[in-house]
Amino acid sequence: MAVTTKALARTSAALTSTTLYTVPASTTAVVTNIAVTNSAATAATFTVTFDGVDLLKDVALAANTTAFFDLKQVLATTKIVAGLASATTVRFHISGVEIA
Repeated sequence: MAVTTKALARTSAALTSTTLYTVPASTTAVVTNIAVTNSAATAATFTVTFDGVDLLKDVALAANTTAFFDLKQVLATTKIVAGLASATTVRFHISGVEIA
């Protein structure tokens, strides 16, 4: 079994729910950290879901700030992490490990 630490997603938010990461075939993923940044001069909100279940729902993010979330969430093959925000100035940075 190979265990690979990696950046699972590094992307700007969309205004509608968009897939940020899909667990590859024959792989299990563990999401370990999520950082969400807002580079705008105004506040924003964001949502992150794991396989359609809200993990972080409509979280407020002040202007020019970053929120950090440390967790250990296991995702099986083909499960997805999705996200959206109220502004495209929000960016998602998701880290974890893949076990294949």
